[in-house]
Formats: sequence, structure tokens, C-alpha cells
Amino acid sequence: MKQNLFTLLFCLGGATGASADVLPLIPEPKQMVTTAGAPLRMPSKVSVAGALPPDTLSALRPLADGLGMTLLGAPDTAHATCVLLPATPSDSVPPSGYRLRVTPRGVRLSAHTVEGWRYGLATLWQLATCGEVRPVDIHDYPGLEWRGIMLDVSRHFVSMDFLRKQVDVLARYKFNRFHLHLTDAAGWRIEIKRYPRLTQFAAWRPNALWKDWWNKGRLYSEEGSDSAYGGYYTQQELRALVRYAADRGITIVPEIEMPGHSEEVLTAYPALSCTHEPYKQADFCAGNDSTFVFLENVLSEVMDIFPSPYIHIGGDEAAKASWPTCPRCQARMEREGLADVEELQGYFVRRIGSFLRAHGRHLLGWDEILSDSLPADAAVMVWRDTAWVDDAVAQGKRVVLSPGAFFYLDAYQDAPFTQPEANGGYRPLDQVYNFDAEPMFAGCPDMLMGIQGNLWCEWIPTEADVERMLYPRALAVAEQAWTTEPSRYASRTSPRKDYAAFRRRALAQNERLRTEGVRAFDLKNEVGHRPEVAQPVNHLAKGCTVTYNAPFSPYYPAAREATLTDGQRGDWSYSDGRWQGFIAGPRLDVTVDLGSVKDFGSVEADFFDAPGAEIFWPAEVRVSVSADGQTFTPLGTAQATADNIERSPIRTWSWTGKAQGRYVRVQAPAGEKKGWIFTDEIVVR
Repeated sequence: MKQNLFTLLFCLGGATGASADVLPLIPEPKQMVTTAGAPLRMPSKVSVAGALPPDTLSALRPLADGLGMTLLGAPDTAHATCVLLPATPSDSVPPSGYRLRVTPRGVRLSAHTVEGWRYGLATLWQLATCGEVRPVDIHDYPGLEWRGIMLDVSRHFVSMDFLRKQVDVLARYKFNRFHLHLTDAAGWRIEIKRYPRLTQFAAWRPNALWKDWWNKGRLYSEEGSDSAYGGYYTQQELRALVRYAADRGITIVPEIEMPGHSEEVLTAYPALSCTHEPYKQADFCAGNDSTFVFLENVLSEVMDIFPSPYIHIGGDEAAKASWPTCPRCQARMEREGLADVEELQGYFVRRIGSFLRAHGRHLLGWDEILSDSLPADAAVMVWRDTAWVDDAVAQGKRVVLSPGAFFYLDAYQDAPFTQPEANGGYRPLDQVYNFDAEPMFAGCPDMLMGIQGNLWCEWIPTEADVERMLYPRALAVAEQAWTTEPSRYASRTSPRKDYAAFRRRALAQNERLRTEGVRAFDLKNEVGHRPEVAQPVNHLAKGCTVTYNAPFSPYYPAAREATLTDGQRGDWSYSDGRWQGFIAGPRLDVTVDLGSVKDFGSVEADFFDAPGAEIFWPAEVRVSVSADGQTFTPLGTAQATADNIERSPIRTWSWTGKAQGRYVRVQAPAGEKKGWIFTDEIVVR
């Protein structure tokens, strides 16, 4: 029944034309036009043949098999659904692109490279589901060279079979990088033969759930002990995964964290820390030569497994807590002429980068590595804020864009109260899709290497949860990375983004994934944004001046003094830039100046509740009025009403009656739980 539903969705579109909206292809092809002729009946088993070199056909076979296609051993084009052809000048195909022509007689796929034929077969896989496809001519090629997804396997371990399954899915949507976050405090996941304690001890912990481990001492266990949770991948398993992915056009990118996020290493090998004490340190000792011996030995084994030109070294969130007092670190700083621990981290990163470069590889790290001069061949993965792009470009470093506000897939993808626990925030499909990198790089298009989505797994304990959080948002990442072309930004004459059309395509693809056993989020039953967000609210206080009798928090300022009367309502995340936070003194205490004495009959405000973040509804909401701003008359206490969506974290406190005045004061003190108060608008009617 589910398969029939998807086929109906797909074929209804296929009967009306060949726009990207009609044929639900993801990523959207660069150019797709209909041609004359009767529709082609697509067989249930697509056969592929072509007079190509045997090594080319061998390279295409794993992907074709994974897509359910039969790659014929001989160039039997008379009986093949799809014929593979070398591209000619008239095909106008870039090196990594393809041309796919569907005619009443069959399918012709032209390309210059194995890469191009793979992408064409992936598009054909999406078309083949329809059963009947109107003749169409597609010219297509990737916009960016790095199109990636990162999976954090440190916080919660997943099986090798599961990783291969994700490779298969990523290949269908033309990803070409699969970044594995292999090491972090919660567990070391790669066999290093020279250092067996990394997998005998640092790969295991007594708590299966990361949050339990984090809150209960952050201890490690011996492999084989009754309580041990975790695991690791052997070098043989990882080599097999690398081959499996390469056969499908995907490079596995390993990440080995340094100098921070290394508690597991420094408990297994405490001599590599500044204090030599287990369970005390998160950062490698930058003054100890043994640290670099260890890391170079580890990276040597890593490079022997992974042929990826880039090796990710992390570099983020290093606290460097003991470096200012560590005699070895201080001695290193003196010898190298380094002014502070930030420059010492720069030394650390440059030294590792030099080692990688000497072995024919390039360093890649999170944007914290920009704090000091980098190796000439290093690249930067920007995650904190797109403002770091300017720093990277100024240093001549190419960028993989992965800003957390758009591409961190561990946040809630639907109204949080409808979803299993996640890492806070609200990051629905449209937010991932609507990010636009092109304006940032229009003047330096070659500096944008790629786009990547990241799935951190602190709050994602099972393989089913991983797939629910990845899909369909990974499809939006695929679309972004394939269609982004900064070099064409200035010449575009129409908007590049059309979320409504993309969502229709994503619905079709998501249903297909679900029918094939991928446990994707149920997009068709999405609650979506809070309804109040869609339209500004007009009221007597809109645009009026607000006096803060108690300050808002500088950490959650929203639009600062304009926030509470700008007509904008907050969404399902208190950190969305519309909710304003109060933590000091009496919490919320504001006076709204209506500009003149006015009659009004109601005052209301919404408040947010997120106990896990110590955000609570107020104890009460008091409303008073004044003609002169000095003497206030209490109007009473507002009454709380639930949001119109069940289990919503948002409630409205309303006062109704009859009043006259120029100044309206609203006070919302904290209750017994002395946490935060968040509100978004003071509405006066």
C-alpha cells in the first residue's frame, strides 16, 4: 500500500510536465525540459548497458546493483532500458556532469567520467519508480565539490551494517563525502594497533545513554565487563567500508579530535595530559613531545586506512585549562616565542598540519583553528557562525560550510513537544533548505569547497533515531550542495529557492525511503511552525517604546529594546531570536509607552516553558496602568490560557477589562523555581 501511494505521488507529477516540481528529483537538476513523444514504460528491473571500457563498467556495477538495476555484462543495447554513452561536444556535459535523455525508445545516459555516470544512474533510479516517464532531457552537474554528511559515532555507537546502509542512501542523492566523528570523550571508535588501550578501555563506558554517562561521573569500562557499552571498528572493517563507499562515489573522511575533546584518550594514557592524572583532563599537553609522537603514530595508522585527501583533526572547543600553569606548555611557549595559549594551539595545529602535508594529506578542522596562522594547504569547516567565513577567506583557506544554525541536524525538526528528546532548538526542513551560501562567496566562488550537514548524537541513542533525524533534512543538504553555484550568483534572474516546490519533492522521496526500510521522519504529518509566527500581530502597542525596569539577558536579547512591541511572535525554540530572556532580579518588569492616553480592553503576553533549560512559566503576571508614567494603578492579575496546540510549551497570560492610560506595566516574577523567564510580545488591544 505504501509503495502504491508513492508511485501515485510520483506518476501524477510525471503526467503533467517535467519541471523539478513535477518530477520529484532531489537534488534538482540544473536543466530539465520535456521533449515530444509518448511516455516510456519503465520496467520494474532497469537494465543498463554500454560500450564502455570494462574497468568503467566494473566501477559502476556496485552502485547499479545497490539501485536495483541490472548492469549487463555485454554492451547489449538492444535489450537495455538505459544505454551508457561517452559524452560528445553536443551533449555540453561538464567533467563531473551527465546528460540523461528519456525517449519513447529508452534512456540514453552520457558522461565523461565514472562520477558523471554514477550521478546519472542515481537520477534514473528516482525516475524509474514512476513506471511511466514522459520524455525528458536533463543536463546536470554538481555545483560544489564537497557534498557531505557527518555522523557522530562516538556519543552512540552504530554498526558497520548501518554505516553501509547510510552510504547507499547518500549515494542515491549524490553526496560524495561521509565524515565520521570517530573520537570524543564518550568513546574512541577506531582500532589503533600501536595503542590497544584506546579500544580495550577508552571505547567503553558503563552507561548506554550518553546523558546518563555525562551526569554520572563520565567513567570508562574495560572491554568485556558486564556493564560495558560501546564498541569500535577494526581496521579491517574500516578498510572494507572505505572500499564500499568508494565503489559508490563516496569518500569516507575520518576525524580524530585534538587538542580538546580527548578525555577518553587522556584517561587511557594520562601521561599525555598536563597533570598525568586520569579523569582530570580534556586537552592534550601541547608542551609534551610524547603528545606529538602519539598523535603522529595514530594519524599514520589512520592514513593507512583512509585514502581521503583531507584528515579532520577537530580543533574545536579546546578549553586549554591547564596550559597556562603547565611547566611543559609554558616552556614550549617560551622556546617558540608564543604570547599566549591561543598561539600555542596555533602551534599545535600547524605542527600536525605539517605532518599531514609531509604524508601527502591536507588538514581540515572546525573554525576554531582560524585563531592562528594555518598550514598553507589547510581547509576550514565553518560551524559557529558564517561570520567566520571572512576570516577563512582572508587567510586564503577554502571553506566547507556547516553553520550550526542551519546544518546541525541534532536539533528538533518538528514542534519539540511532539518529538523524542533532542539537543534543543528547532531546525525544521525549511530552515535547512532556505540557507543561501551564494551571496557570501559571489566575489570568491573558488573559496567555497562545499556544504555539509552534521548529526551529533548525544541525544540520539539508536540507529532508528539516527535515520529519523537525518531524513529528510539530509535531502535538503543534498539539494543545497548540488545546486549552490556562487559563480552564477550575479547572473541569476529569478529566485533560486522555492521551498514549497522542494517540500513536495521531499515528501515523495521521503515516502520512498520509508517504504524501503529507512526510518525517516514522517514529514507528511509534520506539525510545522507555530501558527502565530506566520503573520505579524497588529495591536495598540506595536512599535511603541518599552522601558525595561529589569534588564533582559545579553545572552538572549532577541531584537533588544524593540523585541516586545515589534509584532513578531516566537516559534518553538526559545533561541530563535524572537523570544527575549530574563534571568536577573525580578525577571520580567517592563513599561510600554502607548504614546498617548488610550482606551484598551486587554493586555496579554506569551511565556515559554523548557524545564530542561531552566526556563519556567512565571508565578503570575501583573498588569497596571498610568497616565504619567509615575503613579500606576493595578488592573489585576492576568489569567493563563493554554496554547491552541496540545502539549505546547507556550501559554498566554491575558488580562481583560476596561482601562485608560498611556503607560502599561507588565510584571512577571519567577515562581519557586528560580530560573529563566522568556516572552516574545506585549499585546495591547
